[in-house]
Amino acid sequence: MAGRRSLRLVIAALGAAALVGATPTGAAAMPGAAGRIDFGDRLQSIDGFGFAQAFQRAAAINGLFGLTPENQRAVVDLLLSRERGAGLSIMRLGIGSSPENPYDLMKSIQPVDPGGPNAPPQYVWDGYDGGQVWLAQQAKAYGVERFFADAWSAPGYMKTNGDDRSGGNLCGLPGTACASGDWRQAYANYLVRYLRFYAQEGIRISDLGFTNEPDFTASYASMRFDGPQVVDFLKVLGPTLARSGLRTNLVCCDAAGWTEQEELTRAIEADPAARHWTDVHTGHIYKNPANRPLPTRRPVWMTEWQPTGNTWNESWDDGSGWSGITVAENIHDTLTLAGANAYVYWFGASLGATRAFIQLDGANYHVAKRLWAMAAYSRFIRPDANRVAASTAEPGVKVSAFRNADGSKVIEILNTGSTTTRTSFAVRGLAGARTVSYLTDEAHSLSRTGNASVRGRNLVVELTPRSLTTVVISR
Repeated sequence: MAGRRSLRLVIAALGAAALVGATPTGAAAMPGAAGRIDFGDRLQSIDGFGFAQAFQRAAAINGLFGLTPENQRAVVDLLLSRERGAGLSIMRLGIGSSPENPYDLMKSIQPVDPGGPNAPPQYVWDGYDGGQVWLAQQAKAYGVERFFADAWSAPGYMKTNGDDRSGGNLCGLPGTACASGDWRQAYANYLVRYLRFYAQEGIRISDLGFTNEPDFTASYASMRFDGPQVVDFLKVLGPTLARSGLRTNLVCCDAAGWTEQEELTRAIEADPAARHWTDVHTGHIYKNPANRPLPTRRPVWMTEWQPTGNTWNESWDDGSGWSGITVAENIHDTLTLAGANAYVYWFGASLGATRAFIQLDGANYHVAKRLWAMAAYSRFIRPDANRVAASTAEPGVKVSAFRNADGSKVIEILNTGSTTTRTSFAVRGLAGARTVSYLTDEAHSLSRTGNASVRGRNLVVELTPRSLTTVVISR
């Protein structure tokens, strides 16, 4: 499988998190420099930054509620363009389980019980999938290569509670007893069929997940798995996916909290067969943050989070806890403390009192500063980049740095303090380099500035209060 041919370490050393706010080992920072950046000291690789448009949010972009064609293009640009928007490089797709297709549900590709787990399947495909096929085709045209298909639940007839909503377990897992029989292989076949439907539309699904938040029972599509049940199903789906010939990574488990995902990752790592079949470990951060690495050497993705709240908010920094700077700090902490290889936000665009990047409003749309917080990272830090060692002793300042595969270098500097700060970094290999800096704060959205300059072997940066400065270095 592609994932196993290109496995990369989640982090180079478990002590990588200690690099934040402390001088790394090795050569000391030059006199007068508050921090140090070493582009030769590589940490984890970066697979990308992404978003989801499941539950028919993709259809909403495609005009379901009246967004004009011109504004549809503008919203797609804001999400996917590297020149005009965030340049997001991962799209997360929702695999449907509902027998119906109203807004906010995702219809199953087999909405009716075919007559049992061993009956011939009766698949139905509309080529649209709640707008996700259309949007995936748009994303592919922008250069996106990572399409992560994720199932919130199996269809209800495959489960112990007879409903795709409200938890329940997949029939056939350890601890279940269903009169309808063992649906594990039928569910594995169902997931592979979904991948084939996308392939016929020109989209190769690169990553497949069979569960979303298995530690949480929701009133919408949801399905429970514990550690032994995850291990059990990986041994069914893994060989099925391998036999399919599809070049798709197997992903697990999207727990609602990072601590809960740690437990599932440990269960997988403790079983040789389950460990063999799992290419990527994924977790969410609603219950608790990604503040330490998961216990695996496989790639790790943070695959869903957005701030809570019940009003639409466009601010960069208003103290609400769901403004742009909150998202920027969350991205920084997830990459530096947890050593994550990818960061996938929840909705790119949605309706009403949403925490999405973009609010869809009939024929129009509105953009939150959350989009530009993500764009400061995703536009410039590209797939196959590496995070490198970066530190600062400057109070209230957080720094991370990355080297792209094309040799360009990116430094992200968050000033969480309330005053202007002038700081400097000793940077290996800086002599003769060209720098371009971008500012994101209440008044700026990735605005090009002259706030960074090279002084010998030091990078000197002026940081406005409560801001994110992105510095791009090239030859």
